[in-house]
Amino acid sequence: MKVSEVEREALYKVIFSRRDVRKDFISTPIPDDVIGRILQAGHHAPSVGFMQPWDFILVTDDETKSTIKKGYEAARLESINQFAEDKQADYKRFKLEGIMEAPLGICVTCDRERNGPVVIGRTIKPEMDLYSTVCAIQNMWLAARAENIGLGWVSIIHDDVLREALAIPEHIDIIGYLCLGYVEKFNDKPELEEFGWLAREDINHLIHRGKWSK
Repeated sequence: MKVSEVEREALYKVIFSRRDVRKDFISTPIPDDVIGRILQAGHHAPSVGFMQPWDFILVTDDETKSTIKKGYEAARLESINQFAEDKQADYKRFKLEGIMEAPLGICVTCDRERNGPVVIGRTIKPEMDLYSTVCAIQNMWLAARAENIGLGWVSIIHDDVLREALAIPEHIDIIGYLCLGYVEKFNDKPELEEFGWLAREDINHLIHRGKWSK
């Protein structure tokens, strides 16, 4: 199946306009068919040995979200002192999640025991199943953007908070908690770039030809 020029340009538009959304969520529910398309996009990610190690826990209950939000707040306070003093004030001002505001939360997990102990492609690099699940999240992120839905990845939270709140078995790895919802707007640039926290690296400094070079 050949990709047309129009389809190619649409893909790049989605890639370059994808954002990690933490605010501006609106309360409009996401239709089930749209959620289904986003999950199918995740389910069609590449996976090592075709093991498809992911599961998706859909969270809409406010009480459960509140428990997760409390876990986030504790982890955020715990994290502050890890930054240099001149960065701490900025860090405190950032809104780094939309747990309560987003209509839908999705916890993405990885079952590292799925399809047996020996998996093609994981015999030397056993962590490839974790990377596969991250690919599923990236697929979901791009699909959400194509649906004009914001998605934010909440990484400032301890696994045990999510494990208890969502009854996740001990042998299942937690990869990410995602906040999804329609938004008032998408920013032209990533927020941390707009705030001056960090600039986008020049890609020409990141490309090495033939072997690693300084």
